[in-house]
Amino acid sequence: MAIAKAERLMNLALCLLGTRRPLSKRELRESIEAYVEAFGPGKGTAGGDDSFSRMFERDKDDLRELGLVIETVENIDGEVGYLARRDSNRLPPITLDAEEAAALGLAAKVWQQARLAGAASGALQKLRAAGLPEDVDPYEAHGALEPRIPVHEAAFEPLMLACRDRRPVVFDYRKATAAHPGTRHVEPWALECWRGHWYLAGWDRDRGAERVFRLSRITGRVRSRGSGFTAPVPDVVTVRETVASWAGEFADRSALIRLRSGAGYPLRAKATAVRELGDGWDELEIPYGHGLDAWLVEFGPDVVVLEPAELRADVVDRLRAVAKG
Repeated sequence: MAIAKAERLMNLALCLLGTRRPLSKRELRESIEAYVEAFGPGKGTAGGDDSFSRMFERDKDDLRELGLVIETVENIDGEVGYLARRDSNRLPPITLDAEEAAALGLAAKVWQQARLAGAASGALQKLRAAGLPEDVDPYEAHGALEPRIPVHEAAFEPLMLACRDRRPVVFDYRKATAAHPGTRHVEPWALECWRGHWYLAGWDRDRGAERVFRLSRITGRVRSRGSGFTAPVPDVVTVRETVASWAGEFADRSALIRLRSGAGYPLRAKATAVRELGDGWDELEIPYGHGLDAWLVEFGPDVVVLEPAELRADVVDRLRAVAKG
């Protein structure tokens, strides 16, 4: 939601909640700053009246969708008035047992960086006020490990806001197989952390297809674009499944590679068999799936593909593309 609209809705909600009697459209138009600026004195033409009525009806509908109970009544002068009674818009008392409170407290403490850290800290204080016992430690309730979601990439915060506001973005992105970054125009859908790395899923406008981007490969600043989305946002965005398939997690075949001794720990962790060859090299058998060629290229001269032949050819082609760049 745009900041200007959010402020307008907030002011309208506060005005309706703060009044002791129903307020007419005219009174609201003269009381709320955004309405005054757009439809104040000197701007009250017939066209302006119609525009105000349409905006007010949209704002009222948006507030009702957000859960605000707005009553429509006639005031003393026979005009239609609006108000939001506090007793109709008050949340019921929050009751949490120790396990529920600890689980919510644990979730609130996960975030350590970026803009979410302050929000999570404030949420934790509200949870304690709402029933999180002071003597309940979320970590003790759910194990000794303290969970953290690290956010080191500068691109995280602008992308998080762009996902929330459904706002297209532009950024420079360096593929694992490219020597130089290229510009991407993306409609961002969702951010997800998988195995210590953050990924963005969205619609790549230039390629006309869904794509997943690793945030650590975004270079420079993320720029916003004012236009709306051109592609529908799917109900379920499978970020982890997509990245896992690229990394060969869903492989149904095996590849045989040579790996320099002491290098490529992630490959060794995935290997189903390892054999020492001598002369500083080992032979590994690893799961083979879509995207394995791009992953192997990241290890450069430490990896030599033995078989299958098509995988070896794909890796060679990618290395040649990098060398030409």
